[in-house]
Amino acid sequence: MPYVAPNNIIGEFTVNVALSSTSATSLLSNAASSGRVLKVISIVAANVDGTNAADISVSRYSAAALGGTAFPMASTISVPADASLIVADATTPVVLAANTSLGATAGTANAITMTVTYQEFAG
Repeated sequence: MPYVAPNNIIGEFTVNVALSSTSATSLLSNAASSGRVLKVISIVAANVDGTNAADISVSRYSAAALGGTAFPMASTISVPADASLIVADATTPVVLAANTSLGATAGTANAITMTVTYQEFAG
């Protein structure tokens, strides 16, 4: 894992992604040419279906834009109706160096929304 000096922080950001299909969907991608390190401090999956549970899988990819090999962080976990699952938090951050990405796959289209909070650092 690359060393990141605390004074190199650019900012903290949050992205929200609705998983509208059952295919892998990009949550966050760090391009090879970015010169940045992304420290993911929170990943939350919320089941917005008021009736049915829905499965979620979250993976870190060895290349940007869901390229390379997927390394599961959470695999086929059932999220109850109207509930949330914390996949990662500040005690278990995920570092995305240049040319890596983070993606999620829902078992049911339109049932899960993802919220990812991360800090961006200059390389």
